[in-house]
Amino acid sequence: MLCIELSEQDLTRIRFAPQPAPLVELKLALMMLRRPDSEQTFGRWRRGLRQRLPATTRPLWDLLTPYRGPEFLDPLSVDLPTGLEAVRSAPTALVRAGVERVWAGRKGPVPPWLTDLVQGEVTSRERLCQALHDAYGAALGASWPRVTAGHKAEFARYALDAAERGVAAALTALCPGSRLADGRWELGAPYQRHVVPAGRGLMLLPTFHWTMAPLVADHGDQPLLVVYPAGPGLPIVPAAAGEDALAPVLGSTRAHTLRLLTVPLSTSELAGRLGISAGAASVHAAALREAGLIDTARNGRAVRHELTALGALLAGGAGRGDAFARGQTR
Repeated sequence: MLCIELSEQDLTRIRFAPQPAPLVELKLALMMLRRPDSEQTFGRWRRGLRQRLPATTRPLWDLLTPYRGPEFLDPLSVDLPTGLEAVRSAPTALVRAGVERVWAGRKGPVPPWLTDLVQGEVTSRERLCQALHDAYGAALGASWPRVTAGHKAEFARYALDAAERGVAAALTALCPGSRLADGRWELGAPYQRHVVPAGRGLMLLPTFHWTMAPLVADHGDQPLLVVYPAGPGLPIVPAAAGEDALAPVLGSTRAHTLRLLTVPLSTSELAGRLGISAGAASVHAAALREAGLIDTARNGRAVRHELTALGALLAGGAGRGDAFARGQTR
């Protein structure tokens, strides 16, 4: 069992990662590639990916097993170039600890390139970054828009749950079977681990290529990272034209409303664009406002609705949403 002790301060500092993290998703995807289970969901994808992976990705198999991989390999970054730069500049002590952990219990000598990596040799770092870059292209490049859409849908689901039922209910809904009582968030896991954020809070990150128990990463003075599987696994195909990942969470009309409000509109303007009555438009706007996705300002007898930072991020990451995203990733 994984147990996370949450103080009152931790509960006020729970955040949801504003974007998916490319190297976190890649690391878990490659670990899933090596696993023999979940054949129904991942079998076809595994066979296709094995054929697509170029020879330059071979060094990654010296670092990844079906169930573990070194911490320095998947920094929490908002894009691939930033993540690769973090791998290049990872402290030597962190790299050494990661390699030793992965190779503990393995038979045979450590490959020479890994010895160079642990010693900080530049060529070995570049070789590793090239392997990550090429593996991302083969494993996630075409499907990354779907990963991003799925992340937004999870973000919306958490925001709605937190607004309607509170943070405790929203947390336990992320991981079915988990429970939060007396400040202890207990999650089913095949291992025993007890973690105390000590006021740093949590950063929640869904993953779409992992079907096992949630994972945690403790980066010292940073919020505790909780990576959880979002469903049984994402279909690894490019998104269909016109597909709206928010519709299953918000409903098609409310998802459409959120998209329309990238430009502020009055209730009557909103009703006209949706093709519904003003009363119905007001009901949909009220639901989105309650979830913290829009704001409503009154000017005399008229009202105007506009996206909040969270709403803008979910609707496409424009305007105020971009500012929100930058603030969350500092």
